[in-house]
Amino acid sequence: MGKGKLAKFAEMKTMRNVFEYPYSVVDNVPFTMKGHWREEYFHNANPIVLELGCGKGEYAVGLAKLFPDVNFIGVDIKGARMWTGAKQALEQNLPNVAFLRTNIEIIDRFFGKDEVQEIWLTFSDPQMKNPRKRLTSTFFMERYRRFLIDGGLIHLKTDSNFLFTYTKFMVEKNNLPTDFCTEDLYNDTPEKLVGSPILTIQTYYESMWMARGLNIRYMRFHLPQQGVLDEPDVEIPLDEYRSYHRNKRSSLETSK
Repeated sequence: MGKGKLAKFAEMKTMRNVFEYPYSVVDNVPFTMKGHWREEYFHNANPIVLELGCGKGEYAVGLAKLFPDVNFIGVDIKGARMWTGAKQALEQNLPNVAFLRTNIEIIDRFFGKDEVQEIWLTFSDPQMKNPRKRLTSTFFMERYRRFLIDGGLIHLKTDSNFLFTYTKFMVEKNNLPTDFCTEDLYNDTPEKLVGSPILTIQTYYESMWMARGLNIRYMRFHLPQQGVLDEPDVEIPLDEYRSYHRNKRSSLETSK
């Protein structure tokens, strides 16, 4: 690990808006703030919104600036990236945004029943070979149900046609109520989103992908707490590229 990363990790341990509980820690140290984020950290009764896979945290910080009466928590396991957003939030004196460094597979260990109102999934890894790792899979939906309010909102913003198509099939298979669904957010904007301040937030990679001519896809749907969730059984064409300029690594053309 480079000196820069080591310095960031060291500084993260001193940041009051950062909580670090990867697998190796949470099994031995209980997270006592579960169910008590509002009173113990935010000190208000405002809604809580998560950004899962927040990367550098630009989106969580951007949302926190736009909506001061909402509490935002960025979640990721990559601490060196998260340091950027956590640092910005402190420098800009944003008390309504925090960061949780942990594995999203155990996200339900950190939030109590009905503690969260919305979830943002921004440019998640499409995980084309492993459905159980997709953040819009029913595997994760069942975890979200443990802390998301009944009918809570899930936002998906992605450049991946594979992940977007898979999510549409998952939503349709389970009859999940959908508010918005567009394959080109900035050129085919849903009427109710025209002029929305959320369109002003773009992450570094989002800007990069748009510069490459990739459409930004967006979907917002509701997740009820009741009912059995079924995985869609469909073949979906793989993306012709991978994020961060990496080539597609599979000889397969489609995946479920």
